[in-house]
Amino acid sequence: MKKHIVILTALLAVGFSNAQNLQDIVRSSTDEPIGTARYLGMSGAFTALGGDLTSVGINPASSAVFISGSGTVSLGILDNVNDSNYGNTLARGIDTDVAINQAGGVFVFNTHNESSPWKKFTIGLNYDNTNNYDNYITTNGTGSTSISNFFLAEAQGIPLELLQLQNGESIADLYFFLGETEGVAAQNALLGYQGFLINALEEDPNNTMYVNTVNGNSFNQQYAKQTSGYSGKYTLNLATQYKDNLYFGINLNTHTIEYRERKTFQENNNTANTAIDYVLFEENLLSLGSGFSAQIGAIAKVKNNLRFGLSYETPTWYEIAEETTQFLRTVSDIEDRDIRLDPGVTNVFQRHQLKTPGKLQAGAAYIFGKKGLLSIDYAVKDYSNNTLKVFNDRTPFQSLNSEISNTLTTASSIKLGGEYRHNDFSFRAGTRLEESPYKDKEILSDLRGFSLGLGYNFGSYTFDIGYSFAEQSSSQNIYNGLSSGLTTDNKQNNVVLSLGFNL
Repeated sequence: MKKHIVILTALLAVGFSNAQNLQDIVRSSTDEPIGTARYLGMSGAFTALGGDLTSVGINPASSAVFISGSGTVSLGILDNVNDSNYGNTLARGIDTDVAINQAGGVFVFNTHNESSPWKKFTIGLNYDNTNNYDNYITTNGTGSTSISNFFLAEAQGIPLELLQLQNGESIADLYFFLGETEGVAAQNALLGYQGFLINALEEDPNNTMYVNTVNGNSFNQQYAKQTSGYSGKYTLNLATQYKDNLYFGINLNTHTIEYRERKTFQENNNTANTAIDYVLFEENLLSLGSGFSAQIGAIAKVKNNLRFGLSYETPTWYEIAEETTQFLRTVSDIEDRDIRLDPGVTNVFQRHQLKTPGKLQAGAAYIFGKKGLLSIDYAVKDYSNNTLKVFNDRTPFQSLNSEISNTLTTASSIKLGGEYRHNDFSFRAGTRLEESPYKDKEILSDLRGFSLGLGYNFGSYTFDIGYSFAEQSSSQNIYNGLSSGLTTDNKQNNVVLSLGFNL
């Protein structure tokens, strides 16, 4: 029989940090547009070049480099391969996604006044997918501690009477009540207590100490994390060319985030005659956000072959809304018990503000006439400047803001790209290095990658294809209290097809 689930809305007065954590902050403040095929094929080294729709989102002066109106639409194929190690056991998760990476155009208005130093003005409209969150991580291995330790730690300090059902009260009722009054930790404690993973030290309503009911030191554990969604950047660009060698521009950007996450953890106890033989814990997260930022930028030609570019993007001010749901199942063979705790309650967290750090970017490029070019970019961003608050009040996030300051750091990136032209063909290649935003690079390593590209000019339109590869490793605790940590080596392959045309 189909189970009927009643979805309740709870505005949690406490426990904000249970929805937002450091990984969420880094994810939201990291943007790396895949962009057009030409941009991808040169590893994004475009600050001093311009003349590309994605480069407009990097340096607003880029649109003034266009000679005539131009539009581009780009389709991307992203392939994520994750090799994970948990309890000395290897596993692989693969996810492939197809999406529109970029779409936009630039309109060029020449002044036609030979005495004016202002040669032209441009207006650009562009969309860039700045992050694709489609990914899949799976792992399995043997641990010496149970996930019950996580629920045990969450329960300590919570009065027993808050975890016990009253007459006529359901799990959904109590789960909802605890969310409104006590926070997420109390909801976790309720699941652990009602799932017989933990028990009170004393059968006293005022008891606040708990013990673990799961015995054993060998557990087969499986973990899977499926994510989907994207972050996007919509840009309104205004730029101008002054004389023959200076370009200036500004951008007004709106940002959007849609992130979905589903985590499942399964545990089989290898100990005979144990109180708990099997545990399944599932958590779901939906995060939606919108934000605003602005950019200024300039490109200068030195002689005819050398160009320099500089741009600055302000912090992005986001408003974030989040929802979570949970499910727990425990099985005991000796007790002949199969407990399924599905509260059917959606925790809707109070909207909060996230300010991500600004970004300073500089570049240089050398043009070999019509034969080709070389370009290099350097960017810096201080991730420790991330800040969360609720209605101008940082108090609910005081602990998390302190963790951000103590854990994250300033990270720089360097990109090198080149292009060689032969008749109507363009051959491209690039490489990049991006530093980790974490002080401890064991948590997240530096990212290294390379790229290749090919383009053909048909006259009234162009067709380009780009490929990039990037690799980065990470380490994390799945849940506090588990004996093993999860390490993951992520390999990302991107293929982009772009169609350019005159406007």
